[in-house]
Amino acid sequence: MAEAVKRARRYDSPRRREQAAATRRAILEAAQRLFEEQGYAATSVSDIAKAAGVALKTVYVGFDTKAGLLRVLWDERLSGDEADIPVTERAWYCGVLEEADPERKLRLVAVQSRVVKTRSGALMEVIRNAAAADPEIAKLWVDIKTKLYDVSRSIVEQLHQNDALTSALDVTAATDVLWTLNHPSVWQLLVAERGWAAEQYEEWLGGNLCSQLLREPHRAGSDEIGGG
Repeated sequence: MAEAVKRARRYDSPRRREQAAATRRAILEAAQRLFEEQGYAATSVSDIAKAAGVALKTVYVGFDTKAGLLRVLWDERLSGDEADIPVTERAWYCGVLEEADPERKLRLVAVQSRVVKTRSGALMEVIRNAAAADPEIAKLWVDIKTKLYDVSRSIVEQLHQNDALTSALDVTAATDVLWTLNHPSVWQLLVAERGWAAEQYEEWLGGNLCSQLLREPHRAGSDEIGGG
């Protein structure tokens, strides 16, 4: 009898984990859809539970608060398959730092910007809008911008160390330029509001990063609006 119970537990445990994972995905997908369609303030936890087909308690057990749910959603949508890996150890970041050619380095930054914002640009806008009214989301928005700045500075410092950074800017000013051009608000303006294609944004960003940040011998990018 005891052995039968053990076998049943071993058999049922993976199934329970799969069901829990499916429930979690359903909640996150419903939350993202509603947040992006209705906005953060107009979306209740009850709305999310109903859209996900789960009990209200299930959402609170999994995520504690609506703000907590949004933060988890952001972490997972931003990071994709690398959610548990620090930014400095992620494949795209290592690829950028390992690239020796300064122009290709900045073009890789533009590629990653397009990939992330295609996946998460609308959610970034939800967070930005919600930050004004929710202290927890305000902290999340500050964290997002701070991480973006820190990554920008590490890239600029490497350009400076390799004598590829334009003499017109010091490291701080150049970081400000990279951070601003790569800011999610720029994506929102050009892609969401002006209707640019994601590829057009990538080309424009890469060209402007090169023209604004690199010394003349390394500069092959275009600073024309719309990219090449």
